[in-house]
Amino acid sequence: MAAPVVSNVLIVGGGFSGMSAAIELRKRGISVDLVEIDAGWRSYGAGISIGGPTLRAFRTLGILERFLDEGYACDGLDIFSAEGQLLTQVATPRIAGDEVPGSGAVMRPVLAKILADATRAAGANVRLGCTLTDLEQDAEGVSVGFSDGTRGRYDLLIGADGLYSQLRERLLAEAPTPRYSGQGVWRAVLPRPAGITCTMLWVGAQLKVGLNPVSRDEMYLFVNENRPVNDFVPPEQFLERLKALLEQFSAPEVRAASAALNEDSLVVFRPLEGLLVPQPWYRGRVVLIGDTVHATTPHLASGACIGIEDAIVLAEELERAAGLPAALDRFQSRRWERCRLVVENSARLGEIEISGGDKAEHMRIMHESFAALAQPI
Repeated sequence: MAAPVVSNVLIVGGGFSGMSAAIELRKRGISVDLVEIDAGWRSYGAGISIGGPTLRAFRTLGILERFLDEGYACDGLDIFSAEGQLLTQVATPRIAGDEVPGSGAVMRPVLAKILADATRAAGANVRLGCTLTDLEQDAEGVSVGFSDGTRGRYDLLIGADGLYSQLRERLLAEAPTPRYSGQGVWRAVLPRPAGITCTMLWVGAQLKVGLNPVSRDEMYLFVNENRPVNDFVPPEQFLERLKALLEQFSAPEVRAASAALNEDSLVVFRPLEGLLVPQPWYRGRVVLIGDTVHATTPHLASGACIGIEDAIVLAEELERAAGLPAALDRFQSRRWERCRLVVENSARLGEIEISGGDKAEHMRIMHESFAALAQPI
């Protein structure tokens, strides 16, 4: 295999995509600086659902075994009516290996810690509480200034600074901005009863409730709520509002989860937004990955997956191609269709839920999307 077309890279953003890029680039002997504006390198939120393609990506990164130890893996997705009648079962093929279940979940801070440990173990130079203040690029490299007053020069800059990316605004002034979907999601963490062993969804007229194990002892609850107006919800109202929403469901598992909610349940709420930036995703020697260019709502549980896959594919193409422009062209051509599918199909699922639309279309999109994502990247 030829030597990579870059020897030193700066990654801006220490989220899942940025950390994955650091891990994969270090495997190929590329020097990596990663800057993250949050001095605590914190990850907020409750659980995150994991599909088979994500588990396959974890195997590539080298973190699968630790995920299986600290998270939760299972097979299948069961979908019920609000009263608890089974509507359908969605298979989750074991695409990460015959011995690895096809789906699962993990606490978001747990996954962040797993990736952060792997990033440092790979030899990336991590600088916390630091970000860019300026950048200039020419044919040979990118010169940058940092918020701590230092400067650096790199062969390539990878922007992984998320949905509200400052790099995207700087690099792609014509790019769309995040769009509110008309839904919000509530999440909470609860003790896991013995009977909750896989992902379970209950679909009501205007709400969708899910329970997903995240470890041997815990599960997370999530509720998708239709909210025409993206108004502010005071945190002190989170618990009361979530319990009120769950009153619409009589399924015994949902009732038990509602009864278990209390002030220690880490209830969080956020509006659901999406973004799909038309290509190109790079200008010269600066390339954008992850939520920076394709943020999705969580309806297919694949947002983290496609961002991590971006990192893997980018590293592969930097090693494979004869020159940087060819590597970046191949990267984005390999990524476009999978990322488009996740963003647009997730958005369509939300639209169906908001309008009370065709449940058969909803099921078909889920089945077809999971089948497409099971294909090689």
